[in-house]
Amino acid sequence: MNQTKRSEIFRRLRAENPHPTTELDYRTPFELLIAVILSAQATDKGVNKATARLFPVANTPQQILDLGPEGLKGYIKTIGLFNSKAENIIKTCGLLLEHHGGQVPQERAALEALAGVGRKTANVVLNTAFGHPTIAVDTHIFRVSNRTGIAPGKTVLEVERKLEKMVPPEFKQEAHHWLILHGRYICVARKPKCPACVIEDLCEYKRKTTDEDEPRGTQKARSRP
Repeated sequence: MNQTKRSEIFRRLRAENPHPTTELDYRTPFELLIAVILSAQATDKGVNKATARLFPVANTPQQILDLGPEGLKGYIKTIGLFNSKAENIIKTCGLLLEHHGGQVPQERAALEALAGVGRKTANVVLNTAFGHPTIAVDTHIFRVSNRTGIAPGKTVLEVERKLEKMVPPEFKQEAHHWLILHGRYICVARKPKCPACVIEDLCEYKRKTTDEDEPRGTQKARSRP
């Protein structure tokens, strides 16, 4: 795929959604960090339900430490892997207080030194909380990048490196959000919704779906006023 086509893809995604952002609910960098840790192998909707109960009670490192592991688990037990996530969050809160004055650091290495924080989580926090032009590659972005031809790669890191190199600078800040939302709602895993896709004619996917591929009743329902 050439750069002209890539630029047009991001122009269209921007026109459709000029101000994209995460679907996780948060008010502070610390709340975002906790929400992203919780979101691993979980839905944003499920995380938001849990943090809606947790954050009014504890939304600082010290307050979560005061809950203790068992107290924290009571708020996040509806989320997958809540036991290990609670342990990581407690450890991270201790590290934030010990090394960063209770604040979320803005350096990648410092973020990745926290418990339960890998490269993807660090990228999300750096981008969304602090405005860094990082691109966090999750399963949605990995799929969209490969399927469309924007930045094909065999590994998450390879796709990330290609996106960093190939996404035009004017789109880099929001690229992560556009791609993840596109993968979540349009370029879905099992059967992409190609007829509803604003970049369908630019996409290099060879097995595009058509209206005829939709289940019976879907086309009629969509055409109703």
